[in-house]
Amino acid sequence: MVYLTLQKSQKILASSRQVHKTAAHVVARSAPEETVTSSFASFIHAVRPEHLTKTVLYRSKRMILDSIGVGLMGSTTPVFDIALQYCRELYSSVAVSSVYGRPGMKLSPTLAAFTNGVATHSMDFDDTWHPATHPSGAVLPALLAASQMLPPSTKPNGLDFLLAFNVGLEVQGRLMHFSTEAHNIPKRFHPPSVVGTMGSAAATAKLLSLSMTQCAHALGIAASLAGAPMANAATQAKPLHIGNATRLGFEAALLAARGMEANPVILDDIPGCSGFSAFYSVYHPKPLTTPGDHHEFLLEKQDIAFKRFPAHLGMHWVVDAALSVRNLFINYAGSFSPSLIRTIVLKIPVSKYINRPFPSSEHQARHSFQFNACTALLDGEVGLSSFTESSIHRQELRELLDKVVVEHPEDNVANFDKMYGEVALLLHSGDVLTGKCDTFYGHWRKPLSRESLLKKFRSNASHVFPEEKVETIITMVDNLENMSDSSQLACSL
Repeated sequence: MVYLTLQKSQKILASSRQVHKTAAHVVARSAPEETVTSSFASFIHAVRPEHLTKTVLYRSKRMILDSIGVGLMGSTTPVFDIALQYCRELYSSVAVSSVYGRPGMKLSPTLAAFTNGVATHSMDFDDTWHPATHPSGAVLPALLAASQMLPPSTKPNGLDFLLAFNVGLEVQGRLMHFSTEAHNIPKRFHPPSVVGTMGSAAATAKLLSLSMTQCAHALGIAASLAGAPMANAATQAKPLHIGNATRLGFEAALLAARGMEANPVILDDIPGCSGFSAFYSVYHPKPLTTPGDHHEFLLEKQDIAFKRFPAHLGMHWVVDAALSVRNLFINYAGSFSPSLIRTIVLKIPVSKYINRPFPSSEHQARHSFQFNACTALLDGEVGLSSFTESSIHRQELRELLDKVVVEHPEDNVANFDKMYGEVALLLHSGDVLTGKCDTFYGHWRKPLSRESLLKKFRSNASHVFPEEKVETIITMVDNLENMSDSSQLACSL
């Protein structure tokens, strides 16, 4: 029965891809009344591969490679094991989609998306955009799983895959620009659980070639599946936000493909009946222009931040500031000697969930300005091993944490485009040494070089795969736009 159901779904989706691809070139319909939601649906349906510029292709392939790498690394974590066991034990379905880091293992498409989404965010090692969200992890796992779900005759090629990926990014970015609230470090809900779900729905709808009407319904359905509170940051539940975003957006597109309807103006600001505006107190939606001969994607204008170590993005400012002042201290004293330090002053933005004086778990440590600054001071680096139990609970680290005082300067706002990190060492001698970071290496203003990105990917992927396979994945992503069957990438993971 389950197999027959999947076969039926494949026929529906295969037919949908063929019919709507043909219709897009042949049929000219009169446009319905323009709304914000219909403009998004029109964009998703009408955007074409030729709208992808060299810059967009370059940046999006970097994002795909990095996201796969952190997902493979994440497949070694306890939270991933919990999610995987849950899916294998509680659900019975035709298994067609690959699981990160588990060669030969397959799950149903939406559950594979879920587990791979959890893996991607399990160490908080995934990319970050501005306004603040984690765009790749909410979209890529859904597309990888969907590419394997489709029958051989309608497999999307690599350029179709890249287009769908960028549609998912574009929808997330445009939605984030609807509210000034979205520009700052979040307080109420985790952004990828909201805009990521919408992006996943849009990307999957594009990959499946849904009609404009179905695209609008997919967004409406996704809005009813979106949201997760910030209170679960720094816990094992936070990676579920990405897993659910990519899975539930995928499911929204599948439901729309089967004929489910939702509010057709879900993105519009309708007084007295909130749609997507329910997530923001300040909400000013704008139509998304239907692409003609040209469309400028947000990724063309706003690059991505890639993390050098697995922790909340805000930690990268204080770590670079701490490393800077550590070098000054070694030049001053000849070596790093904590006993010479009376007080450590951190100047950071106000953000409650990443202000954690004494973290007791790896997830709390990844969300602690104090922990990351002191680890950088003590060890001269922050890396994978920094978040092990033995590293977190070191006596010498606790002694440094006891010396930390936090200050919140008015000009240091909780915004990834404006914040800075400053670390000052007040010595017993009366001298003061200070390190400051305005833009860390990996931020969109100072992007990782290809060499650095490949070094990160190889380090992550080598925990799961041998060198030859790691290099094969790099080559596949580099040449993704020339791939005739994009599901080959998913099969390699």
